[in-house]
Amino acid sequence: MVAAGVTSALTWGGGRLYRHGAPHRILSGALHYFRVHPELWRDRIRRLADLGLNTVDTYVPWNFHQPREDGPPRFDGWRDLERFIRTVGEEGLDVVVRPGPYICAEWSNGGLPSWLTARDLAIRSSDPAFTSSVGRWFDDLVPRIAALQASEGGPVVAVQIENEFGSYGDDHAYLRWNRQALSERGIRELLFTADGPTELMLDGGTLPGTLTAVTLGSKPDAARRLLADRRPDEPFVVAEFWNGWFDHWGKRHHVRGVDSAVHTLRDIVADGGSVSVYMAHGGTNFGLWAGANDHEGRLEAVVTSYDSDAPIAEDGSLTAKFHAVREALGARGPLRSPARMPTLPPARLPLVHHTDLLAGLRAVPAATTTAPRPASFEQLGLDAGMVLHTAHPRIPAGEHRLVLTDVRDRALVFVDGTPVGVAEPDSPELRVDGTGGVVRLEILVENLGRVNYGPGIGGHKGLLGPVLVDRRIVQGWESAPVALQEWAAEELAAAVATGPGTTRVAGTARTRAGFAVAELHVDTPADTFLALPGSSRGLVWVNGFLLGRYREIGPQVTLYCPAPLLRAGENTVTILDLERLGGELELRDRPELGPPQEYVEEFD
Repeated sequence: MVAAGVTSALTWGGGRLYRHGAPHRILSGALHYFRVHPELWRDRIRRLADLGLNTVDTYVPWNFHQPREDGPPRFDGWRDLERFIRTVGEEGLDVVVRPGPYICAEWSNGGLPSWLTARDLAIRSSDPAFTSSVGRWFDDLVPRIAALQASEGGPVVAVQIENEFGSYGDDHAYLRWNRQALSERGIRELLFTADGPTELMLDGGTLPGTLTAVTLGSKPDAARRLLADRRPDEPFVVAEFWNGWFDHWGKRHHVRGVDSAVHTLRDIVADGGSVSVYMAHGGTNFGLWAGANDHEGRLEAVVTSYDSDAPIAEDGSLTAKFHAVREALGARGPLRSPARMPTLPPARLPLVHHTDLLAGLRAVPAATTTAPRPASFEQLGLDAGMVLHTAHPRIPAGEHRLVLTDVRDRALVFVDGTPVGVAEPDSPELRVDGTGGVVRLEILVENLGRVNYGPGIGGHKGLLGPVLVDRRIVQGWESAPVALQEWAAEELAAAVATGPGTTRVAGTARTRAGFAVAELHVDTPADTFLALPGSSRGLVWVNGFLLGRYREIGPQVTLYCPAPLLRAGENTVTILDLERLGGELELRDRPELGPPQEYVEEFD
C-alpha cells in the first residue's frame, strides 16, 4: 500500500498537467500485450520509444485472463501483465493501465467473460450481480497494478475508470463504484475517465472531481472547447487518437493518410495537450479473440489483423506514418530498431487433405449434451468456436422448408452427411428433400465473434430459436461443443488423424472441406505471412498455436506469423476449411491486407 500523504506522479490544475510538480505532456501509444507475442514485447516497446513517445497504454481483457469461471485468473506466459508493465518501465517509459472491466478494443465481448454475460444480469451497471463479480476480478487484478505504481517505484502513472461508458449508459453509481473499487484496492495514481467528445457521452461517462479525457479521430479543437467549457481547470487529454481504424470481413481495408493523421496529432498536442496514439502498434487478434460490431442488426466481424494502419505495422515495420509522427513529436536521435524484422523467403507448400469436416470434428472428444432443444454456446460453457448439433427427424416425401429461426451467427447444414446449405440470420431458410424416412440432421453453428461495442455486448450464440421442418419443431438434439480455441495438441492430432493411436488411410477424404496439413522446414525462424489461395474460409494453426481466421471475401489475404511461433527444423501448419480447401499454402514476405479505403472516424 502507498503510505499516507503520498501524492500521485501526475497531477493537474489550472488547465495543465504536471509530473512531480513539473509541467508534463503525456505522449502515449496504445500497445496491447495480448495482441503481441511475449517474446516481441520488448522490441515493440522500443519501437514506441523510437516513435518519440514517453508512455505506453494498454487495456486488460478480463476474458483473456479468466476464460472460465471455474478457474482462477491467469497471469502467466502471454497473460503476464506484470512482466509487460515492468518491461515498459525498463525501457524508460511510463504506463497507463485501462482495466475495464469493459474494454471495447474490437476484442471479443469487449473483454467481458461470456460466462458472466450468460447470466441474467445488467452488465456495466450497479447491479450487484455484476459488480460483485467485477469486484472478485479486481481483487486479483488491481493489487498487481498497484504494486507497480510510480509511488511504489514502478512505471504506472495513471489508471482509467471503466471505458467510454458515456456511449453506453448513464449509471453514475456504477462509475463511482468503479472509482472506489480501484482506490480501495490500492490505486493512488491519477484516475481518469475517457469518452467521446459530445454532450451526450460526457454527460453519461464523467464524474465530478475525476479528470475527463476524450477519445476521437478528428476535430480536436471542438473537443478542446467543449471540455474547456465543462471542465475549465482540467488539461486537454486525448485518451485515444484514432490515427487509423480496424477492418471488418467483407469490407475494405481502412487506412488514414499520413498528412491527415499528423495534422490532427499536431492540433491535439498544441498548447500542452496530451495524447495516446491508438493504435501505435496494433498487433494481431490471434486465435478467436476478434470482436464484432452490430450494425443495424447485422453482425460485422472484425478481421484477424489489428494492424489498424498504425505507425508501427502489425509485423513491427516502421511505416511512413511512423516517420511523420516521429517528426511531429520532435523526436531526435538514432533509431534503435530496424525498419523491418527478418522474413522467411517466399515459398509454396502443398496442402495435404487429411480428414473431412464432420469426421474430423467428431474425432475430437467433447462433452455432448442431450435435450429437446439445441444447447446454446452459453449453456455449454463455450466462449468461442463452434457447436455441432445432431437430431433425427422424419421428413415426409417431397420438398420441405428447413428454417433456423434464430441462428447466431452462421450454420452449415447437413442431411445424412451431405451439405444442403448455409443459414444465417438474414437467410435462415433452406430446402430439404424427404423420402418419408428418418434422416440424420447435423447443424454446425459458428460463432463469428462476440459484439464488443454498444447494446449488443453480451449477446448469446448458437441456435437460439427452434429449428422447423415446415411448421413442425425438430426436437431431441445432441449438442457437442467444438472448443477450437482450447484445443491442445492432442485434440488437433485427433482431428487430422495424425497422433499416436490414430489411423488414417491416404486419400480417404471425400469432400472439399475439412482438415489439411502443410509441412514447413525452417533453418532459422523468422516472420512470414501465410496465404491460402483457393481456400474459402477457416482457421490456421502453426505448430498447434491457433493463428486466427481467414476468409476469401477479404479484405485480409495474409495472416501474420511471428518468428517465435516457428522453430528450427520441421514445422506443421494445420488448416481447417469449412467449405473448400485449396491445394497449397503460400509463404509471403509482405502482408496483404486488402484494397485500401480512406477512413476518418468523426463524431456528429
